[in-house]
Amino acid sequence: MQLLTFAATSDRHPADIGWTLAQHRAALEHRAVVVAADRDTFLAGLDAVATGEPATHVVSGVAPEEPPSGVVFVFPGQGSQWVGMAAELLDTSPVFAESIDQCAQALAPHIEWNLLDVLRETSDGSALEQVEVVQPALWAVMVSLAQVWRSLGIEPSAVIGHSQGEIAAACAAGALSLDDGARLVALRSRLIAQELAGHGGMVSLATSSDQARELLTGRDDVWIATVNGPTSTVIAGTPTGLAEVTAAAENAGLRTRTIPVDYASHTPHVERIREQLLQLAAPITPHAGDVP
Repeated sequence: MQLLTFAATSDRHPADIGWTLAQHRAALEHRAVVVAADRDTFLAGLDAVATGEPATHVVSGVAPEEPPSGVVFVFPGQGSQWVGMAAELLDTSPVFAESIDQCAQALAPHIEWNLLDVLRETSDGSALEQVEVVQPALWAVMVSLAQVWRSLGIEPSAVIGHSQGEIAAACAAGALSLDDGARLVALRSRLIAQELAGHGGMVSLATSSDQARELLTGRDDVWIATVNGPTSTVIAGTPTGLAEVTAAAENAGLRTRTIPVDYASHTPHVERIREQLLQLAAPITPHAGDVP
């Protein structure tokens, strides 16, 4: 009730009140979170907390006796993009916009397209269908989202990433500078486009990795590329091999989805660019990061 009274009579912005509560108040056993985009919703949520009434924008619970291990930033690979994914944040978050600008400057020596133009596009998604565009663009968005979280006082205890998300994680951890991260993600994606595109593909199967492995028994042209979850597995390989495995999966009653790429990431196909990638990465200087 005390917080509700203060918030109702104060001229402080709800975000400022939330910041103070999260950063400068004791983390007590009984906790509640109010999700609100405006003052009225914020006050309604606080009233629900005070009265014990359920509300769709209020989450409450009891913290475990053992302290949590901390927040982990997870940076995904290709496939997490959508058209206009950064347009609103570029206009509403100065921290995000500044970070994207820094990423654009770091990428500029290595690309022939404009990062801001791609991220501000809200209708035509053709640019994001090109691997040499979508991977650096996603890297920049992930690096900048991490900066936003940090500006709000949320520091990771650890970071983890997959594919270009691994490069973003390395930048967030301090293991790679922004310039080195930009060089690696841009030149790596260009190399994929030049050497691997047109020779493979990827398909998502709504099944476990064990069942996917059974479908691949005896094959040397299709492999498990990614295990996204207990019932989500991505396979990759040659177009002919994928067509045969996809047909077998559908005959077994499994849901399949062809991923819009024409190369077989995370398979032996990638070995053909290993030496070239090592040469491209040679000028990069890794550092001991400050986040695991």
